[in-house]
Amino acid sequence: MKKKIKLGIPKGSLEKSTIELFKNAGWRISVSSRNYYPSIDDDEISCSLIRAQEMARYVESGVLDVGLTGLDWVLENKSEVELITDLIYSKVSTQKAKWVLAVPEDSNIHSIEDCSGKTISTELVNFTKRYFKEKNIPVKVEFSWGATEAKVVEGLVDAIVEVTETGSTIKAHGLKIIHTLLETNTKLIANRKSYKEPWKKKKIEQISLLLKGALSADTLVGLKMNVPKNIIQSIVKILPSITAPTVSELYNANWFSVETVINEKLVRELIPVLIDEGADGIIEYPLNKVVNKG
Repeated sequence: MKKKIKLGIPKGSLEKSTIELFKNAGWRISVSSRNYYPSIDDDEISCSLIRAQEMARYVESGVLDVGLTGLDWVLENKSEVELITDLIYSKVSTQKAKWVLAVPEDSNIHSIEDCSGKTISTELVNFTKRYFKEKNIPVKVEFSWGATEAKVVEGLVDAIVEVTETGSTIKAHGLKIIHTLLETNTKLIANRKSYKEPWKKKKIEQISLLLKGALSADTLVGLKMNVPKNIIQSIVKILPSITAPTVSELYNANWFSVETVINEKLVRELIPVLIDEGADGIIEYPLNKVVNKG
């Protein structure tokens, strides 16, 4: 029987971007609306769609060998798993999300200490309880099934602990942030027993390496151009690159082919400069992976 590892794909907001990330990393995953077991073009991997909130629990128990979920849900479940690598999805977010304590603008709660004896609503119940207990601040923490901001706006609770990136949604509800409890981002996590098995560890590290390579390439593009021999030095000087541009002499001509990898945002400013300097035939192309040794 063929060896397999069991991979958890986060169902919900990160599902589409995770599948796209795996595609760029070299794996094609197909999801059917009729079941929770996507197909993947690798006979050494089987996939399951699992909510991010539950992923760490299934990885810890060994139902899954490896999966993607947020650090927040690992801490919420106090899961004993291997944290393999950070995966910040630049097409979804370029920063870590934060779990923050928020109250109405006119609230008399101005600091975390002012929450003593108050009621707080959140999805992150266990972590929030532990957080306040460690600070010796007695609070009542209630689980929220959603629409958490509305509960504090309507006066059902005194404060909320909610996840945010920019805080704009919280402010739009007439709330103010008074404390940050946790910064979180997506992690590739593995079952500790699985990670000790040589074959599974090697496969998990392959997935980790290529996912990181796909993420590294997400904001980068390749740039290729022809450059006359007499201006090659001036062109190379203005070209950013990961290490150094690749320069190769064209056959039977006083021209060079120059190639580099740069941040996509730089291209619109750089191409007119390169043309003015004398470069020609500039080609921009997308990248799937940029894999670094370290």
